[in-house]
Amino acid sequence: MRLKLGKKEVDLSSPLLMGVINCTPDSFSGDGTLDVYQAVSMAEQMVKDGAFLIDVGGESSRPGSDVISEKEELKRVLPVVKKLVNRKFLVSVDTYKASVAEACLKGGAHMINDISGGKDPGLWPIVVKYNVPYVLMHMQGTPKTMQEQPHYEDVVSEVKDFFVEKIQQLKKAGVKQIILDPGIGFGKRVEDNLALLHHLKVFVDLGFPVLIGASRKSFIGKLTGAEVHDRLPGTLAAHLLAVLQGANIIRCHDVKEHKQALTITKHILQG
Repeated sequence: MRLKLGKKEVDLSSPLLMGVINCTPDSFSGDGTLDVYQAVSMAEQMVKDGAFLIDVGGESSRPGSDVISEKEELKRVLPVVKKLVNRKFLVSVDTYKASVAEACLKGGAHMINDISGGKDPGLWPIVVKYNVPYVLMHMQGTPKTMQEQPHYEDVVSEVKDFFVEKIQQLKKAGVKQIILDPGIGFGKRVEDNLALLHHLKVFVDLGFPVLIGASRKSFIGKLTGAEVHDRLPGTLAAHLLAVLQGANIIRCHDVKEHKQALTITKHILQG
């Protein structure tokens, strides 16, 4: 399985790391910044530590967060995207807005990470126009409302059905490279997150690359009592179990630690 990012083809036979850069003042993980040079410096360290791709987002998606304008989102992310592209880094943009996506793709970004699953009808044509990979994520509700009593009868089946329907729509729209993200923590209860991770192979078997982002998520805190910055052990456990079930891309904050964990896991499996 391969992914085409600009002129570069990436082999997904081994799991790859996506580093998170939050260009926001209110990131749930506490590592957001509105300083362009700080964001670029953080990204440079992530690449040095082993990230193959940097995911830049300008609108917080923490539970209860408010929507910001397209103008404000672009002001936050576009300068960072351009500087990272100039450094020859592979860049994903975490946005659900077509205008933001187009400006960033025009600025050289290589991928779109859409937490809304296609909320903006203008987004997919932009993805097709620039022929970039598209991350299709499942979320119940919106970041503002998603944790207000989310409910599922069978979360694994419902998320799978969502993917099957959206994949058909995306193919019809002309999107060629689709990545699936079950949306850990996005409109999910603790038991929902655990079920999705436990049955991840259901989504892997759909035949598309799978991205998992459980980094520092609240379900880890609820199960262990750990505060946000003390959730690395729980994050690594969730991500390594996802990799063992076939996850291809791991979206994380702590790249260096993930790189070491994946390296050891790989050598043990090969041994």
